[in-house]
Amino acid sequence: MKVYLDNAATTRLDPRVMARIKPYFSEHYANASSIHALGQEAFSALKKAKKIVAKNINGAADNVIFTSGATEANNLIIKGIARANRERGSKIIVSAIEHPCILESARELAQEGFNVKFIAPDKFGLIKPAALKRLIDKKTILVSVMAVNNEIGTIQDIAALAKIAHQYGAHFHTDAVQAVPYLKLDVKKMGLDALSLSAHKFYGPKGVGLAYLDRNIKLKPLLVGGGQEDGRRAGTYNLPGIIGLAYALDLAYKERKAYLQKVRALRDHLWRRVKKEIPRVKVNGSLSVRVAANLNLMFHSVEGEAILLDLSSQGVYVSTGSACSASDLKASYVLKAIGLDKNNLNSNIRFSLGRFNTRAEIAYTVDCLKKSIARLRSFTPIK
Repeated sequence: MKVYLDNAATTRLDPRVMARIKPYFSEHYANASSIHALGQEAFSALKKAKKIVAKNINGAADNVIFTSGATEANNLIIKGIARANRERGSKIIVSAIEHPCILESARELAQEGFNVKFIAPDKFGLIKPAALKRLIDKKTILVSVMAVNNEIGTIQDIAALAKIAHQYGAHFHTDAVQAVPYLKLDVKKMGLDALSLSAHKFYGPKGVGLAYLDRNIKLKPLLVGGGQEDGRRAGTYNLPGIIGLAYALDLAYKERKAYLQKVRALRDHLWRRVKKEIPRVKVNGSLSVRVAANLNLMFHSVEGEAILLDLSSQGVYVSTGSACSASDLKASYVLKAIGLDKNNLNSNIRFSLGRFNTRAEIAYTVDCLKKSIARLRSFTPIK
């Protein structure tokens, strides 16, 4: 049996999305920037995709900027807002457990002379409003806190944090990549000036994402050239990807209730069995304030990479943390930030469930996991 439990890294393309985007490779292939009839048909499809996105996040279609993914979107928002608004101040505040693309963007800005501050989370991975209040002031340009942490699934109180940012005149951005469809994204209710998404996290194609950005906010583009997106992001539109993103997002929210019920039931069943059948296991982060598909566990006295490889040999595919740093075997900065003991920083596995998982797969996973942990603990020197 093959069991894929790494859906936070990427999801399988939904066959319905594949069917929807296929004609845009072979039939409706014109450049959406061309002024002839076929080009204008493509541009009309692009505009429709923006409206679908906007409807699902309760925003304005004109604020949607399509990108190559969330990494580009986050770079565009963090660097673009900071560099364009420097006359207002020089402080940038991000949480210490952001995705690497935001942390590295912030560090790059620090090298340019910006005053970058990192908000530490509590032991559950939550960014408390009081922690933001201690750092923010009137010179703050931008605050960025991710809606859902990619490693431990923690859900942040984005509306409360955005409210504080606005009280000080700062813009507020959230990386919502891991939030679809777990949170009802609403840019108005949440108080968002900017938001980023990536299609491959919700059963859409890879290589396409978006930056939602209020048009009234000054922005210095990262990519310049042909003037696409009204000069905010140059480059030929990836129309098949854009169509796929919009359709996948629409499906995710139309089917949200049933999806959440399914993945929560599978996740909870997985945890009940692990807790009952495998000793010395602990949940990282909050079990209650986290998305339904995430379970990040610490297995005492076993290396996480050893567990991952042993499970992989049995056809079960999981992660030790962020897929973007999978080749870097250093301890997770997220788990460090929430205070895990140094002896346990490399003993963790992230299980992230999804649309195509089944109860039979969970049963097989636990059976394999029991064998792996027992075998690995039998010869570990750490007790």
